[in-house]
Amino acid sequence: MNKIISFLLLILCLPFLSILGLAILVLEQKSPLFIQNRIGKNKVIFKLIKIRTMKENKVTFIGSILRKTGIDEIPQLINILKGEMNFVGPRPLTQNDIERLGWEFEFYFKRWSINPGLTGLAQLSPICHKKISIFYDLYYVKNRTLNLDFTILFMSFLVLIFGKQKVKNMISKRQNKKKSFSKK
Repeated sequence: MNKIISFLLLILCLPFLSILGLAILVLEQKSPLFIQNRIGKNKVIFKLIKIRTMKENKVTFIGSILRKTGIDEIPQLINILKGEMNFVGPRPLTQNDIERLGWEFEFYFKRWSINPGLTGLAQLSPICHKKISIFYDLYYVKNRTLNLDFTILFMSFLVLIFGKQKVKNMISKRQNKKKSFSKK
């Protein structure tokens, strides 16, 4: 099902991606695609595909817009089509990320028991910290359901409309309301 949906979405996005790719090629004189080795299911290396958002280690003007909305992630539909990723799952990391976070030990291996995702709980978290990220990644691996996937996909869709920061603020406010309600 992931492959069929990713194929259809890729076809729908192709005209937009073509125009965007041409703009990046003309304005930035670089390939519009960014391809990088990432660690997938069972720690198998695959080539992650994204839209280029940086030039000479600086986020470009177009890149800043793409990153705020998550549009730079659309080419990962190809990775889903190839079976290397799912729509929802832990973020695909580089080997350097794993070493920097200190996640190369057996305790963390369960995180790689499923395909990484285009989006996931950790990416939606209002707080960016390695302990929170691993908590959400392991929580998802242990508790994944169709309902949880749809909730994560819906919140991720809202990112396309409102931007990452606004959606993270919405989630944070919702979590704070739950905390204050549970204290009563």
